[in-house]
Amino acid sequence: MNLTTEELSSIIRRALMEDIGDGDITTLCTVSADKFLDGRLMAKETGVIAGLEVANQVFLLLDDRVIFTPSVRDGDTVAQRQEIATVQGPVRAILSGERVALNLLQRMSGIATLTRLYVSAVASTRATILDTRKTAPGLRVLDKWAVRLGGGHNHRFGLFDMVLIKDNHIAAVGSITEAVSLVRMRDDRHRAIEVEVKNLVELQETLALNVDRILLDNMSLAEMQAAVQLTLGKIPLEASGNVKLDTVAAIAATGVDYISVGALTHSVHALDISLLLNMGGQPSKI
Repeated sequence: MNLTTEELSSIIRRALMEDIGDGDITTLCTVSADKFLDGRLMAKETGVIAGLEVANQVFLLLDDRVIFTPSVRDGDTVAQRQEIATVQGPVRAILSGERVALNLLQRMSGIATLTRLYVSAVASTRATILDTRKTAPGLRVLDKWAVRLGGGHNHRFGLFDMVLIKDNHIAAVGSITEAVSLVRMRDDRHRAIEVEVKNLVELQETLALNVDRILLDNMSLAEMQAAVQLTLGKIPLEASGNVKLDTVAAIAATGVDYISVGALTHSVHALDISLLLNMGGQPSKI
């Protein structure tokens, strides 16, 4: 899950092509090529910053003369109206890259901010907050990076790096036992196996199979507590399904090891951030 420079550049180039196409006509018509200015990125609300290097690379890909200097670090909490970074260089590059840089920075910061809230809510328990595959298509690596910066942990990255036997897999083959047997017979890489269970009967069947993790799908608090007691710590348990910020602490208190939260990435509120150019010594929002 380590993001290479080439992978990051590919993501940003696609975003820039989507936005700029064959040219930022407004900027090309109104701003001379030799115009240089500086500006500031400012937080318009309190939150956790994530994606500073991503924003930096947006501007550098447009013009390597742009100097992007963070005032904080990824993972830091910032206050409303706090400076996040400064930017200096050719105005054309700054204006053409502004929206892509802010879109990515704001989304990542929103994810990190929400993740931090969930992590803080379960801080007094043993539970670890996980993300899911409910990410923006093409941006999964950035979404999951932001979760880590917010203090959460990543679940599997995709369908290829871990086995997760869900209800539809079980329905397709007939039973949990058969599904696990088929995976063990056919997966020559012997990847970790997690099984989703909906009730305590399915849990008991799965416990006998010695899998690596069991996902408790949409269980009540009482059912989760019973699952913890039945499992006796032999296999890690993950709670999942309709987890909310006002319910996550109670879920964690049942004793589960992991809590996966799709809301971290699928319905995130982007952190409000502005870029302001200094024109004639006075900042002006762009």
